[in-house]
Amino acid sequence: METVNIMIVGVGGQGSLLASKLLGHLLMEQGYDVKVSEVHGMSQRGGSVVTYVRFGDKVYSPIIDKGEADFIVSFELLEAARVDGASEFRTFWQISLPLLAPGIVTTALFTIVATWNNYFLPLIMLKDADWYPLTIGLNQWKDQASTAGGQAIQNLVITGSLITIIPLVIAFLCLQKYWQSGLAAGAVKE
Repeated sequence: METVNIMIVGVGGQGSLLASKLLGHLLMEQGYDVKVSEVHGMSQRGGSVVTYVRFGDKVYSPIIDKGEADFIVSFELLEAARVDGASEFRTFWQISLPLLAPGIVTTALFTIVATWNNYFLPLIMLKDADWYPLTIGLNQWKDQASTAGGQAIQNLVITGSLITIIPLVIAFLCLQKYWQSGLAAGAVKE
């Protein structure tokens, strides 16, 4: 049998060391020649730990050369990217940012809704009535509709309210997929 190279990667060492020892012991019981080694990236808790398990008919060295691993088992997503040779920039853009997307989208939507529905800040800051946002304009129309003979303008207030929420509904519908992906991503334990 050809030599099989397995690299087990983790942070802190607890799970990766135990997994490599259990795998090595199991393979020895199956009659394979097994070599197991450990490389501690930092001699403290939370440091990167890589263990190598090599097995086959005859294995001479426990160390796996770069790019020679047949299997890479990682208990941490970011550690798997580092072992694969991804830079910190690539790890951020291809792994971290997609995982953060639901939180970023949620924060963005809360900000969009708060800004869109803002009433007092534009009322205080803007001097020219031509620059008032829709919320202030609707409130002025509502005040006019509550006076005598203002029933005709009440329809404009209701229609204007519907029109003002359309951009928010579109934003929620377009960004809904990020919330659904965030719910699914949270179901996997890291």
